[in-house]
This record gives sequence, C-alpha cells and structure tokens, in this order.
Amino acid sequence: MEDVIALVTGSSRGVGKGIAHELGIAGATVYVTGRSRRSEKTTDNLPGTIEETAELISRAGGKGIAVCCDHTNDADVKELSKTIEKDYGKLDLLVNNVWGGYEQYNAKLFELPVWEQPISRWDKMMNTGLRAHYTSIRYLSALLVKSQKSLNVNISFGDNDKFLGDVQYDVSKYATTRLAFAVSEKLKEHHVTSVAIYPGFTRTERVEAGISQEELQFTHSSQFVGKAIVHLYKDPNMFSKNGQALKVGDLGREYGFQDIDGREIEPFKL
Repeated sequence: MEDVIALVTGSSRGVGKGIAHELGIAGATVYVTGRSRRSEKTTDNLPGTIEETAELISRAGGKGIAVCCDHTNDADVKELSKTIEKDYGKLDLLVNNVWGGYEQYNAKLFELPVWEQPISRWDKMMNTGLRAHYTSIRYLSALLVKSQKSLNVNISFGDNDKFLGDVQYDVSKYATTRLAFAVSEKLKEHHVTSVAIYPGFTRTERVEAGISQEELQFTHSSQFVGKAIVHLYKDPNMFSKNGQALKVGDLGREYGFQDIDGREIEPFKL
C-alpha cells in the first residue's frame, strides 16, 4: 500500500491507533488525527497522542502525519481536507473512527432506565460519533472521488438488528452503520466503496484499565481491526462489498488472517 493515502480519525489510541499501525506496516501514508497531543493533558488521562501514533506508523514502514483536529469543529475538519488536498490531491482511504461515547465511561449508565439516562451522553455519542463521521465524509468525499481506488470505512457495531442493550448506544451505532450505507448509495457511481466495520471486544487502553485479566482473554487487539481494513482494501473485488456491514472476525476467516497473537477470532455475537 505504498501509494495509498489514508486518514484515520481519532487515532491517538485504541482502535484508531491499531488501524493506523497496520496501515503503516503495509506501507501507507497515514494522517493521524485527534485532540491528544504530546506534553498536553490527554482525554481522560489515557496514554497515547497523535504524535506517538504517527511515529509508530513511520517506524513500521509507512509515513505517519500527525494533525491536531477536533472532529466536532467543522472548521478543523475543513482545514484538514485542504491540507490533504494540497499535499496529495486525493484520499484513498478514509477511516471514520473518532468516537466520544466512552469519555468518563461508567458501565452503570447502560443499566439505567431511559428516564434516568443523562442527555449529555446522547450528545457525546451523536456529536463526537455520528456527526463527526458525517462531517469527515462531507469534507473529504470529494478527495475520495479523485482516487483510482477509494474506500470509506465507518467503525461501528451491531449484530443484524439485535438491540445493543442501551437506547443511546443502540441508536448511535446503527445510525453510524446506516450512514455508511447511505454514502455507498450516493458515491457508487464514482466507484467509491463504503462499508461499516464491526470490531469485537477490543483490547484498547480504556478496556485494559477497566476489566479483569480473565475477561481480557476474550478480547482481540486493535491491530486485528487494522488487518481487516488492510485486507479489504487490497481485495481486487472490494467494491462487491459496497454498502455492507462487515464483522472483523468474518473478514479474518474470509481473507485468512489472524490476530497479532496468532489467534483466529470468532465474530462477535450478542
């Protein structure tokens, strides 16, 4: 993927970092965006900055470019699109990963009745999740169209139409999936592929800090998600998956790749 220009939003840490890392291993040039910068306070004091991820990409064999971007700020996203257009004139791969639903996370929020759930949490999921994905697509899809082979990925979650256990989470995630489908319909005439990708239980920095060692054995690495995207992009028949919601575990079986620890991961089921 040496000629591929990619953007992974929200890639200071977590799933975004793992995706960016794997793209770097494949040789891609990767724009790394987020709000967490070196020598500044990070989100919820978690480890990881855009500079560290960019350096990881470059060490892996690609080219990492760190850009501070608040994806809830339309002006920031517009400026990001101008930067990529000026630098390369196109974008081959857009990974919409940024997500604000877990900031100041408390698992007990999932157990609250609807009438007690904080509306602020809905706003976080919609603004730093769904709307941020839409804004990136709004400002960057014109660059995807200029590519000879382009892919839009919305990182989401679901299992067919099963309820995800919480009203706010359920609506935001399925809406993010629907956004990928709507984009697939709108951009298919330009041969842009758009999909939603569902990770399983992912071993992010936040997850590692909040669950037991026993529970960790049921997780997969964030790089496993990156492997799925790399294999999907390299598939000569990628466009045949346009508009679909794809589980990382299923892609592992289809393309024959495993997690970084050599395990084959079962598709996540609710």
